[in-house]
Amino acid sequence: MARLVYLIAAILAASPQCDALSLQRKVSIGNQFTRSNFIYSTASAIFFADMSCLVSGSSPACAAEENPRYYESEVQMKYGDDANGNPRTRGVFVRKFTGDSTPYSFPTPRSLPLPKVWPEEPPFTKKDFFRADEEDDENFYTLPRLVYHIDEPAVSALTQYYRSNIAPGSKILDICSSWVSHYPLEFKNNMKRISGTGMNALELIANDQLTDYEARNLNVNPTLPYDDNTFDVVTCVVSIDYLIHPIEVLKEVRRVLVPGGKAIISQSNRCFPSKAISMWLNMNDREHLELINGYAKYAGFGPGKAYDITASVPDEQFNNPMFIIEVSK
Repeated sequence: MARLVYLIAAILAASPQCDALSLQRKVSIGNQFTRSNFIYSTASAIFFADMSCLVSGSSPACAAEENPRYYESEVQMKYGDDANGNPRTRGVFVRKFTGDSTPYSFPTPRSLPLPKVWPEEPPFTKKDFFRADEEDDENFYTLPRLVYHIDEPAVSALTQYYRSNIAPGSKILDICSSWVSHYPLEFKNNMKRISGTGMNALELIANDQLTDYEARNLNVNPTLPYDDNTFDVVTCVVSIDYLIHPIEVLKEVRRVLVPGGKAIISQSNRCFPSKAISMWLNMNDREHLELINGYAKYAGFGPGKAYDITASVPDEQFNNPMFIIEVSK
């Protein structure tokens, strides 16, 4: 079977009250098309080969309480051509969480102390960043993983935190991004820019919240392809544990932030153990927060603030915790 060539994501309307939105790469992606056209047009894979994504989301008039709990995406993948030159495709439906209209409650973020005093120079060794799977990360992430790595309460808690802590009109960068960024639906309309960089270009194409994207393996090239002082906010969701050059990456984050800009680094207790660095696997949740704060110190940020934003769920069922480290330039 030929390697995966491209992915087109057609996002279905979740609510008739909300207008459709279109995702752009660095250039225009063309006209939108309907679900029926997408399904029944045999030529869609050819004529729309340059199209990244169509998204149905929230218009500015769609307040959070009006948003659906989920919306569905139809993702079509092309696996090369057969012997006669006909495209071989496979489509799947995926469901995205909006973070709204859930049965969960979101307590006021609980401030957590960060008492650890870090030495002047980083105390880390090469062994600290060893991973059980040292094979090329691009092989591990070749196929898009259109799944969530944290549960719905954790996603929803993060969405609500973003809504309360990122001002309208901001320019946002999501590093280590994927097919979802967990931003509120209205961010697509009320932010000036939402950029993303991540390992898998096909997942970034399917991310309907991005206005532009750039695929990059930060473990090979720990630089960000953006000018100095570009973004108001940089986010990183449950991914810093996979970075083998985290200080270098956070130096880049600081470089691309405007003066006074902030980085919001979120973390839970979930990971791919084979790809997480060794010292991370030997730490608990509080030690993870201290470690992230230490990375930020060596990258030139001021003291960080830590919060527990874990959602409360009905009947006290188990759910993933969610923590935030916020640092400012």
